[in-house]
Amino acid sequence: MATAPKHDPSLGSGKGWVFRATDVTKIYGEDVVANDGISLSVEPGEVFGLLGPNGAGKSTLVKQIIGLLAPDSGSITLGSHDLVADPGVARQLCSYLPQAQMPIDSFRSREAIELTGLIRGGDRPEVRRRAGELIEALDIQEWERSTGQQLSGGVKRLVGFAMVACIPGRVVILDEPTNDVDPLRRRLLWDQIRVLGDSGVAVFLVTHNVLEAEKSVDRLAIIDRGKLIAQGTPSSLKADDRARMRLQVMLVPGSDTPELPAFVQDHARVSHNLLTVVGEADASHAIRWAQGLMDAGIAEEYALGATSLEDVYIRLTGDQSEEPLAASGGA
Repeated sequence: MATAPKHDPSLGSGKGWVFRATDVTKIYGEDVVANDGISLSVEPGEVFGLLGPNGAGKSTLVKQIIGLLAPDSGSITLGSHDLVADPGVARQLCSYLPQAQMPIDSFRSREAIELTGLIRGGDRPEVRRRAGELIEALDIQEWERSTGQQLSGGVKRLVGFAMVACIPGRVVILDEPTNDVDPLRRRLLWDQIRVLGDSGVAVFLVTHNVLEAEKSVDRLAIIDRGKLIAQGTPSSLKADDRARMRLQVMLVPGSDTPELPAFVQDHARVSHNLLTVVGEADASHAIRWAQGLMDAGIAEEYALGATSLEDVYIRLTGDQSEEPLAASGGA
């Protein structure tokens, strides 16, 4: 596992580098409210999730944090720095992995990582050490001398993360960092995201992968239609759902949604996966119903367990990921 990156001593200790957004509002045109009075804070060392459907306002907020877009009202600060008044310092103190792939087609992987570290002010020995550690930690040694145009989408994504993590800013923003990454290396990537947090960096994790975010974030905020609708730890956000259980049924492809029994409190279907919510007292009834669907050739398998953060997310936003059983992607 890679060790924590070193920070520029001139930046001081991490304790004073709290990120705060207060009543941030951004309106496009006359009536399109992208951000509507959003307030949140992230402590140094926290991995903070930012969740929400497409068009919820996440990208607008990120652009304001890194100084590419000014809010119409509200404030954004990092420690003593006003990121709205001084967008230049925002770009100096924040590192950003966009959802789009990094433009590294003409660079070798290690070259791209080291060059980014040098641009961010790292000294050459430290940059070389960090690049080597990250390449090993993410298990991409076989591609370190390959150019970007030779890489798969997943490996290019990992190289992009290493570019951001080599010499990180005080805030690191990761927009869908696990896109296209295979399951094994996805676990390695989550480990390195945790290493960043443990080094004192404030990590913003923008993702649709609610199931993985639940295991990795310290706190999170859910944004919908420009408003912050929930904020807290994964456990606190699930407090209202503790008497409920998730019954997940994998239907035979092409099957219609079966008639739902009265004890099903909520449901959502994505492709051939049917997600239902039932009360704990109805767990035995739910199992018999799911087993009956299998006996009738309507379902292939089912699983009953505690409600997850994804269930809370669906309940609050009405949105669900396209593949709730597992994250998509490949090397």
